[in-house]
Amino acid sequence: MLEDLFQSSTSVFLSVAIVGLLVLHLVYSSFSSKNRKGPPGPRPLPLLGNLLQLDLKRPYKTLYELSKTYGSVFTVYFGTNKVVVLAGYKSVKDALVSNAEAFGEREISPIFYDLNEGHGILFANGESWKELRRFALSTLRDFGMGKRIAEQKILEECHHLTQMFEDHKGKPFDTARPLNYATSNIISSIVYGSRFEYNDPRFKEMVRRANQSICIVGSAQIQLYNMFPRLVSWIKNRQQILRNVEMTIRDVKALVKNLKETLDPSVCRGLVDCFLIRKEKEEDSCVKDTHYNEKNLIFTITNLFAAGTDTTATTLRWGLLLMAKYPHVQDQVQEEMSRVIGSRQAGVDDRKNLPYTDAVIHEIQRLANIVPMAIPHKTSRDVTFQGYFIKEGTTVLPLLTSVLYDESEWETPHTFNPSHFLDKEGKFFRRDAFMPFSAGRRVCLGESLAKMELFLFFTFLLQRFRYTPPPGVTEDELDLTPAVGFTLSPSPHELCAVRRQ
Repeated sequence: MLEDLFQSSTSVFLSVAIVGLLVLHLVYSSFSSKNRKGPPGPRPLPLLGNLLQLDLKRPYKTLYELSKTYGSVFTVYFGTNKVVVLAGYKSVKDALVSNAEAFGEREISPIFYDLNEGHGILFANGESWKELRRFALSTLRDFGMGKRIAEQKILEECHHLTQMFEDHKGKPFDTARPLNYATSNIISSIVYGSRFEYNDPRFKEMVRRANQSICIVGSAQIQLYNMFPRLVSWIKNRQQILRNVEMTIRDVKALVKNLKETLDPSVCRGLVDCFLIRKEKEEDSCVKDTHYNEKNLIFTITNLFAAGTDTTATTLRWGLLLMAKYPHVQDQVQEEMSRVIGSRQAGVDDRKNLPYTDAVIHEIQRLANIVPMAIPHKTSRDVTFQGYFIKEGTTVLPLLTSVLYDESEWETPHTFNPSHFLDKEGKFFRRDAFMPFSAGRRVCLGESLAKMELFLFFTFLLQRFRYTPPPGVTEDELDLTPAVGFTLSPSPHELCAVRRQ
């Protein structure tokens, strides 16, 4: 009897204790959540989130407008996925640079996981990403990124590019294909150790597929897939991207196979050779869980090829379009080059003596706003940022368009104005809010190569040609509305490249 009573009393005590602990937990959670206020934002709908408020073709525009209402740190819901948006130079710099560790992880959306499976450099995290980024940076530097050897590769490619322009004999043509081929060949020469001929069928298809996929990734269909991957995995655009990736992987494997068959460990021709040699060494040493495996090699190559082609070529397309639209700027660039370097070929060392030309190139990058939302980040831990609590694993969008158009940083943010980068004496000066390559741990690893390409290609092309609208089209009629895509390229257009005397 006593034993039964004791057991009954114990059960009651335990029940009361458990209920008490639950109540305390709820009270603490409530108190804690009140004192850990998250960023504000528009009220989301169940399941849909803020979908009905977003322009899925150009979400960066919606987010930029929302920042004017909710401030520099705010929350939106892409479906059920909570996203914290950082707007304006100060907030983006504070997060990516001052709090680089907390905001340094990569958010891998469903479409990017489909494309990379967590491998490679752009869409990976953890030790694999750290090791491959270190390897890629080191190897790119060894093969001339930012050095004289890369300058020679670019100048050689300039001559091939010029020939394509001259073939049109001053008649209207689309600059996209030749510029894509030229920039693709720079990264190809570093990755594979050699360039491709512009009429190489495999090369042409690889460039076409890369550009098409980057465009499709920014489509409304893919935005919906990222929000509801299980419901709309069948959509046409996703299937097209998957086909593109499958064919590109096939081509890359064939190129790697050819390099492997002729591999000489004493001579590295490019990044692929360096990777294969490192892979063999680790296999011989029986290194466990090596990051130097076939998948990481394939996806590192495809990441570098796509990123190294699209952004630089797109910026150059914007540059030539803006020169045709603003002929007085083109006049000043060409006058400065004629005065400073004459008819000889410009080199990297000439940049410091061409302040106006340098300012124009920087202003092209700023106004073009190529990657308006950056590539999404993710918090690596709980963080209190500018008074708001952001939970570990939260998707973060550094809104680069709000940095490059920040009204508190730029005198005329929505106007093409090279004076943004010139002081009162006409000397070039750097602006902290110039952030087209992002910043922090995930800053573009090809930044120095891209800067060299932009300067050398742009000056070479401006020295040799005058860019004008097609006959019957005025400068005012040239459209600066960007096409829909993950990166913002100009809408389809044609220009005339008239040979200068």
